[in-house]
Amino acid sequence: MPFVTTKDGAEIFYKDWGHGQPVMFHHGWPLSSDDWDAQMLFFLQHGYRVIAHDRRGHGRSSQTAGGHDMDTYAADAAAVVEHLDLRDAIHIGHSTGGGEVARYVARHGNGRVARAVLVSAVPPIMVKSDRNPDGTPIDVFDGLRAQLAANRAQFYRDVPIPFYGFNRPGVKVIDGVVDNWWRQGMMGAAHAHYEGIKAFSETDQTDDLKVIDVPTLVLHGDDDQIVPHQDAGVLSAKLLKNATLKIYPGYPHGMLTIHADVINPDLLAFAKG
Repeated sequence: MPFVTTKDGAEIFYKDWGHGQPVMFHHGWPLSSDDWDAQMLFFLQHGYRVIAHDRRGHGRSSQTAGGHDMDTYAADAAAVVEHLDLRDAIHIGHSTGGGEVARYVARHGNGRVARAVLVSAVPPIMVKSDRNPDGTPIDVFDGLRAQLAANRAQFYRDVPIPFYGFNRPGVKVIDGVVDNWWRQGMMGAAHAHYEGIKAFSETDQTDDLKVIDVPTLVLHGDDDQIVPHQDAGVLSAKLLKNATLKIYPGYPHGMLTIHADVINPDLLAFAKG
């Protein structure tokens, strides 16, 4: 399997399929590059080169003791980009992966990035504070940590239900989607996932967003129960210099999976410019 070795010795697994303009995908917590199956196949069939990696502590990458913070996530992504010498690339990130994209583009992407996409993404910052009064209270994230530490396997059965909106009236649970979420989550390291909660909830990416000047598409569902859209996608679009915002009525956090038939053509249209 293909791996990149980072400066601190972590082995980052990646997929690299096809030819053409590169599209690099950045996954959400606590998943892996497998979460992008629907998008990678779609873009591959439309003549793009598609790349996705497993974040450290996730999927098939090293289960390191440290480095579970947004700075390192972005540096690891940069290591993959540099190893493959990706240029004129489109970077697409979901949830925590959206934070990774924002930090990567802001700090490492100069001259290599053509466009960026933030899907149901965590920036600018999730946790509630005096500066972010409409954010999510820290107690919610403390609760996630407690549930993960107590019984990670059961916790990863429970999370996909609101993640995909399967708790909404009339919405049928898709067992395969839940099972795949659980499978991806359990491949990773409990410690990395525990520390990752702080990374995705408490990292202030206001400055990242302000310096990004490439065209950036911001997509969010207005029924996102994981990353509420008003305090994330809407605010991000206001901070970005060259943003296009699209809100999907009734769509959940995991809309890339269960509404790929709608989201994929929108991503392709933006990629084509």
